[in-house]
Amino acid sequence: MDFRKTEEQELLLESLRELITREFSEEYFKECDEKHQYPEKFMKALVDNGFGLLGIPEEYGGTPVDTLTLILVSEEIARLGAPGYLFGSVLQIDDMLTFGSEEQKKITMELTKQGKIAFCLGITEPQAGSDTNAISTTFTRKNGKVYINGHKTFITGAMSAPYMLCMTRDFSVSDLSRAFTMWWVPMDAPGVRIEPLHKIGWFMQNTCEVYLDNVEIEEKDIVGREGYGFIQLMKNFEVERLLMAAIALGQAECAFEDAARYANQRVQFGKPIGTFQLIQEKLTYMAIKIENMRNMVYKCAWEKDNGISLQVSSALAKLYCAQASFEVIDDAMQIMGGIGYTTDHRISRLWRDNRINRIGGGTDQIMIHIAGRGILKQYR
Repeated sequence: MDFRKTEEQELLLESLRELITREFSEEYFKECDEKHQYPEKFMKALVDNGFGLLGIPEEYGGTPVDTLTLILVSEEIARLGAPGYLFGSVLQIDDMLTFGSEEQKKITMELTKQGKIAFCLGITEPQAGSDTNAISTTFTRKNGKVYINGHKTFITGAMSAPYMLCMTRDFSVSDLSRAFTMWWVPMDAPGVRIEPLHKIGWFMQNTCEVYLDNVEIEEKDIVGREGYGFIQLMKNFEVERLLMAAIALGQAECAFEDAARYANQRVQFGKPIGTFQLIQEKLTYMAIKIENMRNMVYKCAWEKDNGISLQVSSALAKLYCAQASFEVIDDAMQIMGGIGYTTDHRISRLWRDNRINRIGGGTDQIMIHIAGRGILKQYR
């Protein structure tokens, strides 16, 4: 494996850095965060500069690139202090190219090119978080139509996405591996009710409760194969976990660089605090964790591009990156001291935003279960 960036990747990342540093100061993101406001201007700028086209096949008017390139872009956005969690095109594109109908693919690619999310993921329910087998949202057929009933929670982007990739269950099927089916549900359909949740982070994106009361859709709105929703979900999670690990890496890099600069500038006891060994120790271990995170993320993306299973590696990458990145950001806040704990510095925003990485897309505990089970299977 050779993780040296290609000339094309270097130029792409350089143009991204120029765009963000030139047009989007920390004050802009700070204001969006304080107002709980989607950074429309920033997302439009990404589209206007071609980043919305990345990963979309040529037949849909896009610019084909590999997974690693998309991951590098996601990482770089977060490293520059922007909300990397809003750039989720790698997941949306992969889901639809893998499971979507032609109509669903066209809609997703068109919205992605506009810098919008085509769909939110309707998976989690009040009684079904880590235990996806406890999903109770149902689909029933009547007079040639399909009706969805249930309650989803912690749905990211539900207020802004035009569709939901909704996981449902057929209780007449006893085999759980064949009991779940995904559907493409319009969020403006009669019977859909959305209520926002209030969080401690991710203020630039909404997270909601979604109630589905006899929501009528068509047979053509099935995503993938009937009864194969659980298998499709596991594939979805692998890419989602890789994406979350990449964003966590970028957040850690951002915090580390801010802390290192501050350590060179902040004078106490007559000298920069970076000259003290306890500060140097923190920075050294932060650098080691970032290097480890980077290697795991890039290797996982390389595996995806080479058709190698991500079942174990994506779980390991997300587990380690979620934990290590928070440790790096927390140490950065310690180096920054009081100023780091205020909203005057982005360290506090990174600290809040990063914590969800150990919960969303699969908790630390579920990552251990998935990875541990997969590791044992290799040595039977």
